[in-house]
Amino acid sequence: MRVRDAVEADAAALGSMADRPRDVVRNMIHDRSVRVGGTDDTAPAADADAGEDTPVSAVAGFVAFDVRDGTVHVTNFEGTDDAVERLFEEPVGFATREGMTVEAVIPDDGTAPEVVEPMGFEAVGSGPRIDGASTTRYRFDP
Repeated sequence: MRVRDAVEADAAALGSMADRPRDVVRNMIHDRSVRVGGTDDTAPAADADAGEDTPVSAVAGFVAFDVRDGTVHVTNFEGTDDAVERLFEEPVGFATREGMTVEAVIPDDGTAPEVVEPMGFEAVGSGPRIDGASTTRYRFDP
């Protein structure tokens, strides 16, 4: 899997994966660090803003993160377990280099522990309700 920065041409594919409108995902791409795991070596050009959309089949997953108050916050991720594991190396690697912790608020749908706990994340309490669903806050301390 090839990991790269997200571009606007990825908005439709990522929106489809995350069940979010294209414009919301486009804003996420501009406002946060977003990495995409591609299933092949084809990637849209960095200036592909008005070009063809990246096909959903070309994306194995993505992770979005930003830094606030000395903590790297994973704000969104989707994809196969293998893709998510690889993509989490991006915020974790950044946090490790900068001496920061990583936090992720994840819906309590039953899949998060088996995805993030093997990476070293630990549940540290309840998170905010998102769309009416309960969440758990996970933290990784390098």
